[in-house]
Amino acid sequence: MTTGDTQPTRPLPEWAIATAPPARRRRRVWPWLLAVLVVAGLAVVAWFVGEAVARDLVIRTVREQVITTLALPADQRIDVEVDGAVLPQLIRGSLDDLTISSDDVTIGQLTGDVSVNVQGVPIRGDADLAAGSGSVTLDAAQLQSLLGSLEGFPEGAEVALDAPDVHLSTSFPVFGVEVPVTVAVVPSAVEGDLALTPSAVSVAGAELTADGVRDQFGGLADGVLQTWTVCIAGDVPAGITLTDLVVDGDRLTGSFEVDPAIVRDVALQENGTCA
Repeated sequence: MTTGDTQPTRPLPEWAIATAPPARRRRRVWPWLLAVLVVAGLAVVAWFVGEAVARDLVIRTVREQVITTLALPADQRIDVEVDGAVLPQLIRGSLDDLTISSDDVTIGQLTGDVSVNVQGVPIRGDADLAAGSGSVTLDAAQLQSLLGSLEGFPEGAEVALDAPDVHLSTSFPVFGVEVPVTVAVVPSAVEGDLALTPSAVSVAGAELTADGVRDQFGGLADGVLQTWTVCIAGDVPAGITLTDLVVDGDRLTGSFEVDPAIVRDVALQENGTCA
């Protein structure tokens, strides 16, 4: 009789041995994700760096061209605004919307704040602008300086801006007495010129018509009752034409149109002429 201590050990059947599945290798996904993010980040940085460089190049080029074309001082402050992303516009070959502005710009006898807006500005080739317009704004002192350069303008006349008119205050002698006169003049653009046409007259505080003043003072009144015309065509490129003048508060604003062909026609870039 054998006991448990003496029974031989038998191996377990194969079906009784639990076979554990092989351990799965954990894939480390985050380094790949990090790499993608880094590449994307570098692409974004490169785009913005390229965009910044392109925008700066356009602004500097436009500024230099304006200073050269208008013979402005090298240190003249000129603000240039380019709408939208610049790189796609450079690739297309034109700038969608460009605004150029500067304060206290002196062009010939004229000094004022100038703003120009152009659309569809070609970068290469012989294409025209899509459109162009702008404005020049003068205060009373700047207008007075401009009018003071005119031959025959009353010496010492004071200019005031009170919408919708320009007021000229002066005097003329009558029997040794200086009679104060204030003339309200209406500003307008006539064939590209700045024109100031009398509309009302006050003599020593009394409101009179222009004909009434002439009847009382004869030729003495001619100096203050004429239409004053200032030709600015000789000081600006021929492709720029004054189209309107309006007094807005204490400022006189002139609107002008830009000939779309000015970017390719040298003749339009040269100063115009006064008749």
